[in-house]
Amino acid sequence: MRIGLVGMGRMGGGIRTRLERAGHTVVADDLDATRSDVAALAELVEVLAPPRVVWLMLPAGEATAQAVEVLSALLAPGDTLVDGANGHYRAAQARAAALAERGIAFVDAGVSGGVWGVEGGYCVMAGGAEAAVAALGPLWAALAEPAGFAHVGPAGAGHYVKMVHNAIEYGLMEAYAEGFALLRAFDAPIDLGGVAALWGQSSVVRSWLLELVGRALAADPELRGLRGAVADSGEGRWAVQEAVERGVPAPAISAALYARFASRDADAFALRLLAALRREFGGHAVEPA
Repeated sequence: MRIGLVGMGRMGGGIRTRLERAGHTVVADDLDATRSDVAALAELVEVLAPPRVVWLMLPAGEATAQAVEVLSALLAPGDTLVDGANGHYRAAQARAAALAERGIAFVDAGVSGGVWGVEGGYCVMAGGAEAAVAALGPLWAALAEPAGFAHVGPAGAGHYVKMVHNAIEYGLMEAYAEGFALLRAFDAPIDLGGVAALWGQSSVVRSWLLELVGRALAADPELRGLRGAVADSGEGRWAVQEAVERGVPAPAISAALYARFASRDADAFALRLLAALRREFGGHAVEPA
């Protein structure tokens, strides 16, 4: 197949590599001219033969919204637009409905695998109409192992499943972080990297994330040079909001999200107020700034 791919970042570049290895032709568009085959989206659409397939691998939010707006005016009936960003599922539903009025198919594809996916294959969660998703079968086969792809539902389902996937990731990462911090607090030194490797062998807590824990600790057991400020890219927030709206208890995911918020402020006002309250009601000593 011949496909247009917009966004040559870490994930987009890896997807291009996988597709080209499988014999597909990729026409790339990127803000970095050294990674782009065209000068603009209009040129990208022009060089693709109908029915066209254009895959967006841009940051969710304004960048994706702008690209969708431009492409919706350039693409023609019978074409397909794929959004592989970590976008909000409601935006995917709205875009699918708007594009359908123009005869353009929309597929939201949640993609997991990170920088490792280019070699090991990605996990792809696709949402959209049955015919549109099926028509992209050769692309799914190039990107994922057979068990690593699923058509999970109608438009929006791909991003919804990816949102929950990333929320679970938040919880798993927080559990590993707390557990290894507790190991580090033992009375005698424990080889944390060795424990990670040990647990990776038939333990009930083994996982790829645990393998990455082991890699990081083997490289530097003290993780020197790192500041413990952890960003969030939106999916955790959306998942917690969905849990509230749908009445689904999600205490572990919520706590993991709040832990990320707390990590960014080493001198948080709330913590200073706690210290002040202990001083006020109990005369407890406080540490000066």
